[in-house]
This record gives sequence, structure tokens and C-alpha cells, in this order.
Amino acid sequence: MKKIIFPLLVAFLLGTGAVRAQDNSELFIADMLTLADNFAKPASEGAAYQASAGWYSSAATLEKWDFRLSVHGNALFIPDDRKTFPLSNADLQLLEIEGSQNVRLPTAFGTQTATFFSGEVTFENPVSGNTETRAVRFKGFDGIDRDYVPHAFLQVAIGLPAGTEVTVRAMPQVTIDDVTASTFGLGLKHNFSQYFRNYSPEGFQLAAALTYSKFDVEYAFDAIEVEDLVMMNLIKVDAHLWMAEAIASKQWGAFELFGALGAASSSFDYVMGGDGPALITVNTQLQELGDVEAYFKTDLGFNIHLGRFRLSAMGTAGKFFNANLGLHVRI
Repeated sequence: MKKIIFPLLVAFLLGTGAVRAQDNSELFIADMLTLADNFAKPASEGAAYQASAGWYSSAATLEKWDFRLSVHGNALFIPDDRKTFPLSNADLQLLEIEGSQNVRLPTAFGTQTATFFSGEVTFENPVSGNTETRAVRFKGFDGIDRDYVPHAFLQVAIGLPAGTEVTVRAMPQVTIDDVTASTFGLGLKHNFSQYFRNYSPEGFQLAAALTYSKFDVEYAFDAIEVEDLVMMNLIKVDAHLWMAEAIASKQWGAFELFGALGAASSSFDYVMGGDGPALITVNTQLQELGDVEAYFKTDLGFNIHLGRFRLSAMGTAGKFFNANLGLHVRI
């Protein structure tokens, strides 16, 4: 009897291993994560620069309990090296690039692509329980094809005691070229010039600030589907940014010059939108792609004061360049 049972047991285990070996859905998911990460990461970094720009245009703070309402317009300029990324078949585990071994594909900032990917995905159908194979073929993600990305938001600031100012920033959800974005932020600024000897409100101003921003971006694309396994049509980026900066400013009559040096830390979480039993697995593995980055940036600009009104213009430089215009009214 043992001579019969042992070979049967070995055959069963080998057979089970063979069935499992046929399931290559994890390789397909890994390839999709590779494509999604390269596509979305430059846009995540750009969103962090947009979120860090335009917070303050002066080291001076509001008088206690004064309010200031500000309307800002941003333009994030996209470097050419952030519009594409290289990919080869060696980077993929299951999919293949049709008609080529190496290509440059657009990021979310790039243009459209004519590159197609194809492969065969084998998986256990969760409904029937059978092992099935599906041919999959899809076009690479298209970017928004822009040299700059506009972004507008509102800010409200209130003066507190001891030369301190609190600012709240918000932008409602807006959609531009299949890209949806929204932001919220909170900032705290404290003036240190008040502790200097011979301090004067018209003199040199120095302040420090700490800000937090939450920036949500969604990128819609043509649905990529493996029937009975997964359908994906959206990449969501949840960005969190902490920034500390030193601000200096000096006013001469109606003209004020200001500059700032900042250090920021940003974290990104990705979520894929769509449907299907494998979507949970996709998003679980996407969480491992979440990234934390630290960087430095500089601001330089000027203000024109007109009574209760102030017009500001500034540039933020680092990995990206961001231009900001603001109209402020003191209440």
C-alpha cells in the first residue's frame, strides 16, 4: 500500500505545483506597477513643488486679529527630462513591447504614445475555479502633453499675538485634460525681526515658517482589462508635504523684495482605480511603491503695495520651476 500511496502523493504535489506555476498574474501586476510608477512619479514630484510654492511673500506678519484674503495662480513648468522615461523588455516580467526592445514612454506630463504592450495572463478564475488564460493587449499611458501645469488656490491668513500668523490654503477639485487635482494646507509663520535691536516695521524683516500640504491628483486613462481578473482606468496620487523655510524681506515705499530658503519632505501614496478581484492585490503592492523624498528649494519675488491691496510675483526653483502670482487684500 505504501508503494502505491507515496507515488500518488508525489504526483499530487507536483501536479499542484504545476497548476500554481501556470498562474502568472503576479508577473502581470508587477509589470503594471512598473509602468504606473514611472508614469506617475514625475507628476507626484511636481505636485509637491506646486504645493510648496506661494505660501508667503513677506517676512512681515499681520497685526493681531487682522485678516488677509489671497487669490493665487501657479504655473509649474515641466523640464523635458520629466516628460519621458526609458523602458526595455528586460524591465518587464510578462508583458512585451510590441515591435521593439527599447522605447521611451511619456510620463503624466508627456505627450501621447503609439507603443503597445501584449502578453498572456494565466490565473485561477475566482468564479469558476478553473485556470484560464487571457490574451491582453493595450496601449501605453498617454500624458497630458503640457509644457506647464496651471494651478489656482485661495488662502486666508489671520494675525495672532507675538508676531505670529496662521494661513489656511484650499483648492476645490478641478479637472484639466483627464487630470483631477485638489489641495488643502495649513501654515504657521513667526517674525524674528521683532527681537532685533532698533526694530522697525519698515526695516529688514526675517521670519521662519512651517507648512503642511495635502495634494490629491487623479490621472484617468483608457481602461486596461484582463477579463475576470482586473480592470484599471485611474491612478490616484495622495501627496503629503511638510516644509520649513526661512523668509527675508525689505520694503521701500510701495515696493517690497523678498526671498526664502526651504527644506521639504514629501510622501506619496498610489492607488489604482478600477474593478476586479485582483485590484486589491494591485493596490496592496502599490503601497510598497509609496515614496518619501527630501529636497531644498528657493523662492524669490516682489510685492507691490497699494493700500489694503498687494500684488505679489514670485518664482520657486529646484527640480522644477514654479511661477506664482497673488492678489492679496487685508481685511
